[in-house]
Amino acid sequence: MTFQLGSALLDACVLAIVDKEDAYGYSLTQQVQAVMDISESTLYPVLRRLQKANYLITYDQPFQGRNRRYYQITEQGRVRLLELLKEWHVYKEKIDCVLLGGNLDG
Repeated sequence: MTFQLGSALLDACVLAIVDKEDAYGYSLTQQVQAVMDISESTLYPVLRRLQKANYLITYDQPFQGRNRRYYQITEQGRVRLLELLKEWHVYKEKIDCVLLGGNLDG
């Protein structure tokens, strides 16, 4: 069974991966696909949106006779990642409460 995932969670995953190290598109796709079911054609619009929001920048680097486009997180992207992580922790606690039992009020 696969849960439908929102764009905020996808953004958080991409930003978290790139926060650890710069990554090129195919590598990013493989890392994201390890945790969620998305296609490469889904990821590239996300990368463009994150770039437009100034959360990511790109640079090209030669690799085996051609250029690879690498994505690098910006300081603004790190701030956004921290915001998304805080939201994720609150959301996860609420979902865990419902799925695993517990009190939503406290």
